[in-house]
Parts: sequence; structure tokens; C-alpha cells
Amino acid sequence: MTEFTVWAPEAARVRLRLPGDTDHEMRPTRQGWWRVEVPGAGPGTDYAFLLDDDDRALPDPRSAWQPEGVHGPSRLYDHSAHRWTDQGWTGRQLPGSVLYELHVGTFTPEGTFDAAIARLDHLVELGVDMIELLPVNAFNGEHNWGYDGVCWYAPHEPYGGPDGLKRFVDAAHAKGLGVILDVVYNHFGPSGAYAPMFAPYLTEQSNTWGRTVNLDGPHSDGVRRYIIDSVLMWLRDYHVDGLRLDAVHAMPDSRATHFLEQVAAEVETLSTHLGRPLSLIAESDLNDPKLITPREAGGFGLHAQWNDDAHHALHTLLTGERQGYYGDFGSLECLTDVLTGAFFHAGTWSSFRNRSHGRPVDRQRTPGHRFVAYLQNHDQIGNRATGDRISATLSPALLRVGAVLLMTAPFTPMLFMGEEWAASTPWQFFTSHPEPELAVAVRDGRKREFASHGWATEDVPDPQDPQTFLRSRLDWAELDKPEHREMYEFHKRLIALRKSRADLSDPRLDRVQVRHGDRFLVMRRGETLVVANLASRAQGISLPGVARRVLLATGEGVTVMRDRVELPGETAAIVAL
Repeated sequence: MTEFTVWAPEAARVRLRLPGDTDHEMRPTRQGWWRVEVPGAGPGTDYAFLLDDDDRALPDPRSAWQPEGVHGPSRLYDHSAHRWTDQGWTGRQLPGSVLYELHVGTFTPEGTFDAAIARLDHLVELGVDMIELLPVNAFNGEHNWGYDGVCWYAPHEPYGGPDGLKRFVDAAHAKGLGVILDVVYNHFGPSGAYAPMFAPYLTEQSNTWGRTVNLDGPHSDGVRRYIIDSVLMWLRDYHVDGLRLDAVHAMPDSRATHFLEQVAAEVETLSTHLGRPLSLIAESDLNDPKLITPREAGGFGLHAQWNDDAHHALHTLLTGERQGYYGDFGSLECLTDVLTGAFFHAGTWSSFRNRSHGRPVDRQRTPGHRFVAYLQNHDQIGNRATGDRISATLSPALLRVGAVLLMTAPFTPMLFMGEEWAASTPWQFFTSHPEPELAVAVRDGRKREFASHGWATEDVPDPQDPQTFLRSRLDWAELDKPEHREMYEFHKRLIALRKSRADLSDPRLDRVQVRHGDRFLVMRRGETLVVANLASRAQGISLPGVARRVLLATGEGVTVMRDRVELPGETAAIVAL
């Protein structure tokens, strides 16, 4: 006997359809829920719902398994059937961790969870602590970045479905690696979004990607429950260690208890029950520290947020790019502000927005580990017209300098897959929409977007071209080439040094001291100095103390003379006092 349930508060009639069976009338219960019990149905049974007198069979908005894709029937899935082997796993906390962002479909040639398992030893050897998976919930088509998901409870079947994700998490835990899952709750994808047919999940307002989610209007209690139950499911039933919440600035909520605060409170309850840390990381364009301020101090209580200001400050300084939202960045003064205060736009003027933006961070009370920093990520590479990594334009010497500044900053550092060996493969925007009209709209919209930023339309790859996807796959054979192997070995040494030296993971922003001059920067982290020469020429740089030894240098020719260091051009050194 299996009870089927669905939330459809505005429907006058709901039926359940099973293969080879007559439709089952469902009975309305409290608060818009419909129920029916069916003898003989169980795990593996396909099913769908019919609303009112419409004969279209619709998948379950809470479907855990879509084996025939987002337009097909749902299939009952038994979460208790998987035999976990991670009973000894006590979790991985975000503070002190190094993150590694990867996309399942392009991380390996096979593009599956099982194929990614075979590469976990590489990540262990590199020294990262937590893997951040780009979204894996079901979307239409074979391959996609994952941000067009429409089934917020079902892992994408071509990746390996629900069983595949569980095998991946289990294997990661066996290697000592935590898993963070990127989740998208700010919009539904453009194809296969049947949930809004069941209930008012969306408002008439819109964001960049479509209509916004209903967090504060009529029936918003049910919508919030729908999202929070998905959050808890990933953490509980798939044993993941945290979630990255995509674009929370695109989730307006006017209720007294903000949706993000409600999520944080329920996740804290689950963490207490499970006895392991669970992390919530926001992506936000607001530069508002309230997101990561504890609830008892009046904040929302999230554990961290992505820090684009850190990326922009590093990227512009290393590359010299100043277009678009990079316009205000690029100086050593800017990087100094970020290294000591997390945000550059902290109630200051933003020329890109043509207004003031952000709020200052309390440097004494807010630890730096609540900010995830990166030189590269899926957005900052893939949202370039050609999807080129910075390794396509920067010298290996400057790449190493950038890596040092990232790994020695007081933030939680994150690498994007392949960054550790300066992968030459691009990571481009790719889709596989089966609908011809949607494919054309995406392709033309992409070209218009980049034409407005000055890119030639012929340089913009067609997202629907299978070669765009294939070009974006990592080439693991590059690790056998000396120049790539050297970069990989450098990242290993750098991460190992960060972990062996308490100064370098100290999150106290008010303890970071930075001095800069003519294309050089000196950052003091306790009794450890980070000295970076960004100029193409050699420079002698005075130090705030007597150096005892060089812990790591990005190149040859570094000379220390008591309180002074001679650095060749495009070189950085980490020095012990």
C-alpha cells in the first residue's frame, strides 16, 4: 500500500494515473493537499497526476526520480534502500576548508557521477576538503550547466540519477571529502516546469531568468515548504554536507521572517539531529553582511557567501581588464580594501550600477571564512563570450602569483575544476534544448547579450552546438605535460602550506595588514608575510620585520636580506618572520 500526495490548492479535481490502470480519484485534505492510497504500488512504480478535467499526465512536483526525463512520468523511489557506508562520517566544517567547484557533465569524458568517483583520488592528493557540485537536479535535454532545472527533488538521470548521486557522496566521504550541492530556487527552467501548473509557485514579478518564486504572497506557506523540504532532503537523504543557494538576491521576500532565515533555522535543527555540520552558502549580488550574520545577532544565519568583489579585485589586477562591472576594480588600493574588509563596494559608489552599493563588514566580529573567494568559477569563465580561462591570457608566473594571493587571503578559497593545472580547455555556455524554438531563442539571446558588450557575434559559440559542450570537457591528459604538471604540483604545495601554517587560515579580518607600492603588495598574516611583485621587472621590497626563511616562492631568484626581499618580476613569496 502506497499513499500518493500532491499539493494543488486551487484545483477542483486531481487524479492519479498509473500504467495499465484506471485513473484514481484523489481526495482533498487540509491546506490544499490531495491524497489517495493504492494497493500494490511501491518503489519502481511510474505515476503522474491529472489536474481538473485536463487529460494531460503531469510529473509530480516533488518527484524524486525522472528516469524518462522531465516530461515523462515520475517513478517512486525508496530513499531507505541505498546501503550507505559513511556511518563514521562526522562531516566537514566550512571554516578552514578549500573548496573545488566541478560540473559533473564536463569533469570527465563520461560525464557521470560514477566517472567522477574515479577522479576523487586526484582531489585528495591536491589537498581540497570539499567538492562543490554545480546543480544536478533534473533539466530538459542531455547536457546543460544545470541552472535550468525544473525538478527540485530529482537528480538528473543522464548523470546517474538518485542512486548515482548517493554513490558519489558515499565515495567522497570515504575519501574524507565533503560535498556541497549548488541548488537553484530562484526560478524554474524554460522547459518541463510543470510545478507552477499545480500551485502558485510563481509571482507576476520577474528576474533575469523568468518569473520570481512566490515567497510572500497567497499560498506562499506551501511554496516555502516546497523549497525547504527540498533543502532538507538533499542534506538528509543524500548525505550532502552543504548547499550553495544560487542568486538569493533574485528571491524577494517581504515577510517578517525572511525565507533565508527560516531555511537557516531548519537546517540548524537538522544539523543538530544528524550530529554533523551543515553549511549554507549564498550567492548574492547585494554585498550585504546581514546574510552571514548569526540569527541571534539579527542576521539571516547563513554560513558563507560567494564574494565576487574578491574575484574582481584579483582578476582586474592580474589581467588589466576593466570592461563592464570590472570598471571600479583593478588597483592595489582596491585589493587592499578587499583583503582587509571583504567587500570593495561597501556603501560606496558603483559606476556599473550608477548608485552606491553594499554595506561595510564588521571586521572585528565577522570572520573572513564566511566569504568564499576565487580566481575563477563557472560564472566568471562561462559568462565570457568564448568561455576562456585566465590561463589563456596570463603567464604561468602571474597565475602562480594569483594563486598565492587567493590561498593566503583570510577567506575560504575555491578552485574551479582544472584550474589547478592551468587547463587549456575553455568552459563555455552550453545547452541541449530539444525544442527548436527554444534553441534558437537561447542562441540569438546569447549573441545579442555579448554584442552589447562589444564582442563580435561570430566569436560567440552556439550553446546548442554539441561541439560547444565537448570543448568544455576537461582534458585529463594535460596532467602528463610538464607545464601543466608543474602548475598542479605548485597548487599542491601551496594548499599544503596553507594548512600547515595557522597564520594563513586565520579568518580575523582585523588582523590582516596590507601595504602596497609600485605594482607590489605586502600582506602580513601574523608571523607570516605574503609578498607579491606584479611588475614585469625585479623589485626590492622592504619588510615589516626580519625574515627568517622563505616558505614558498612562485619562481627562482628570490633573495631575502633581513628586512628586505628581492623579487623577480611576476613573482610572489611567502616568508616566515
